[in-house]
Amino acid sequence: MTKNFIDIYGIAFVDKIGGITSHDVVDLFRKKLNIQRVGHAGTLDPLATGLLIILVGKYTLRQSEFIKLEKVYEGSINLGIETDTWDMDGKILKKNEVSKIKKENITWAISLLSGNVHQRVPPYSAVKYKGETLYKLARKNQSVPVINRMVNIKWLSWEINKNVLSFKIKCSSGTYIRSIAHHIGQLLGCGAALASLRRLEIGEYKLEQATSVSVIEKMDYKSVVSLLKK
Repeated sequence: MTKNFIDIYGIAFVDKIGGITSHDVVDLFRKKLNIQRVGHAGTLDPLATGLLIILVGKYTLRQSEFIKLEKVYEGSINLGIETDTWDMDGKILKKNEVSKIKKENITWAISLLSGNVHQRVPPYSAVKYKGETLYKLARKNQSVPVINRMVNIKWLSWEINKNVLSFKIKCSSGTYIRSIAHHIGQLLGCGAALASLRRLEIGEYKLEQATSVSVIEKMDYKSVVSLLKK
């Protein structure tokens, strides 16, 4: 029996590296397993690293089940910088002075971004409006509609060092960490952009369970199949 006729299914935990898309990881599994029915349960932007859940075969039908789970992230925000994408992968629009910002100002801003928060979806995102993807509108320099979502944010820890705010956050499904960075910049009046992001947890699943992309790239077919959990 060839591998094309084997009923392959399950979930795999991947430690995504920076500089690639979540879809690139999906394509890697499609190539390794010679199967098209592969998806993921929650996008990580190219800048972001960490836990990505890959769904294979009939497990793709469970996507909504995994997507709705809470996430835990750690990362850093550059204060005093504004970009078009709200992270450091974007075009820098403006740089501002941050030396006068006090720790109590940051404490105040974080308190406003805790609990249930109305969050604006970034203009450079895959969210659709009237059938059109927001980032496609943004790239065409067309007007991007303001879309807000109610999300829940819990700051597990944070620390400020000069103009860099390091954090660890637990949040509900649909939360954009880029939006948190942008919003903090607005509240402080200096602008801000997400500098780094690493996903540590999705529900009960931990980054420690994940296999790095570089290791998967070197695996043969049977080894990749062995990564699938049921």
